[in-house]
Amino acid sequence: MALVVMGGCGTETSSSSSSEPVPPAQVTSPTTAAAVDLLTTTYPVTVLDDGDGAELCLSGVDESLPPQCGGPRLPGWSWSEHTGDFENVSGTRWGEFVVTGTFDGTDMTPTEVVAATDWDDPGTSTSTSRDFASPCPEPEGGWRPIDPATTTERTQQQAVRVAEALPTYGELWIDQSINPASDNPSMGPEDEELMNDPLLLVLNVRVTDDVAQAEAAIREVWGGALCVSEARFTDRELGRIQDAVNDLPGMTYSSVGDDRVEVGVIYDEGSLQASVDRQFGKGAVVVDSALRPVR
Repeated sequence: MALVVMGGCGTETSSSSSSEPVPPAQVTSPTTAAAVDLLTTTYPVTVLDDGDGAELCLSGVDESLPPQCGGPRLPGWSWSEHTGDFENVSGTRWGEFVVTGTFDGTDMTPTEVVAATDWDDPGTSTSTSRDFASPCPEPEGGWRPIDPATTTERTQQQAVRVAEALPTYGELWIDQSINPASDNPSMGPEDEELMNDPLLLVLNVRVTDDVAQAEAAIREVWGGALCVSEARFTDRELGRIQDAVNDLPGMTYSSVGDDRVEVGVIYDEGSLQASVDRQFGKGAVVVDSALRPVR
């Protein structure tokens, strides 16, 4: 299950043990770099001004009223140029915009601003969202419980506890693609209840060693659909890697899932990704840059 940390926040990771070496607690990386090319947010982002100047909210927004956030300052920003595209409460102004401009490593000077209401989504998302499908081959006859009597909410929780206690435990997630309600775009109360049906889900577990042994241990309590696959890292190792990359310059968030750590930064021209690749190996950490070159 994914563990997410926003910039400036602490986190608690799993305490499961592992005999594998644990990555060092400090990551060596370059400082936030200035950009040579024009950069863009690629999608609408909140711009907020609480009286000290406009900022680009790349580290998340506190949904208070008025909202609060922090990020690169936007020199030259004029709210008078965006009348009708922002709100103003208690002296704080904010709105959603796609911002393009130059970045000096600290501030972003806008050269083009498009309000969210005027933005035409090009459909070229660079999202790093994971696929929650089960990686195991589908069994003959399809995904279904092998013992409905032990496919209940109680046994599901027992299976989770068994999996998390394994010394080789990597991660766990639920694949609900076999549930008919998962295809309903306008989910109602009945569909939401159906989505919690243990008979209509696949329990996924990743372990770093001896998949067959882990599956046998979970099968002692769980009769539902089950996919046990191989992981590169234990959850403890990924937690230590996450702690290390939280020190990357310009960090906006970090999360654990899909057998890797994802870390968001304000801008990476490639040096941050190269740095974590050298330290942890390719694929262990994915650096997600909020600002990207204009294509």
